[in-house]
Amino acid sequence: MNKFYGTGIAIVTPFLADGQVDYDGLKKLINYLIDGGVEYIVSLGTTGESATLSADEKKKVLTFTAGVVNGRINLVAGIAGNNTAEVVEQVKAFDIAGYDAILSASPQYNKPTQEGIYQHYKAIAENAKLPIILYNVPSRTGSNVSAETTVRLAKDFKNIVGIKEASGNFDQINQIMRDKPADFLMISGDDPISLPMIALGAVGVISVVGNALPRQTSDMIRRCLNYDFKGAQKGHYDLVDITRLCFVEGSPAGVKTALKQLGICGDKVRLPLVAVSDYTADKIIKEIQKF
Repeated sequence: MNKFYGTGIAIVTPFLADGQVDYDGLKKLINYLIDGGVEYIVSLGTTGESATLSADEKKKVLTFTAGVVNGRINLVAGIAGNNTAEVVEQVKAFDIAGYDAILSASPQYNKPTQEGIYQHYKAIAENAKLPIILYNVPSRTGSNVSAETTVRLAKDFKNIVGIKEASGNFDQINQIMRDKPADFLMISGDDPISLPMIALGAVGVISVVGNALPRQTSDMIRRCLNYDFKGAQKGHYDLVDITRLCFVEGSPAGVKTALKQLGICGDKVRLPLVAVSDYTADKIIKEIQKF
């Protein structure tokens, strides 16, 4: 599973002014990320606004992305939801060609118990044709995947290979790192704390800000993985302000503003998301110009 070491990018889904998927922009962004040295791409995660794409749009985006990547880097598909039976059907029907794993966020809104979360992932694991990366993001889902549940899943299912951990809870991160199987991957889901997480044993990041700054992000992460934490510190601190700005009015509106400034794709988002304010956009533009 070393294919998921390093920098993964939770890629945005570019939209045209009329709200349709911008496939030219998506192609340009994919090539920009590959040229920027990232190790893999995650298509249709939360950053890809998957919640607002139709089933047909999701299928087309996943197929198109695999075609553009064409085996040049590793590729992960985001498949998640809060209806377990529906997620299982999506996993079973998914055309895995070109993909290396599935990233699946824990169920949102329902607020299941830990046993419910375990049974949700058990059903997915028993039907998936690809390795599964768990995704714990309590700020979005409304419930936390506990360290005990993560370790239990890691031990019970060989095809559950890692977790994108975005709780920001270092007590929880420590417990998972201590108790997990040796080959189970801890992946940072928070750009600002990737460096300390790698110091604890994480194998990289699935990044948002890396959409705009793939070279800077992947270079910093690579230094961390080579135990050059002193050398990584400058890159880490260089990214602090742009990362904060990309999230201050919600993701991916902020990073799409940066991508528009870079000439990669537009900044259109779909409702209920809206573009960042002119005030924040101006700050993002000024910050991105420093790189």
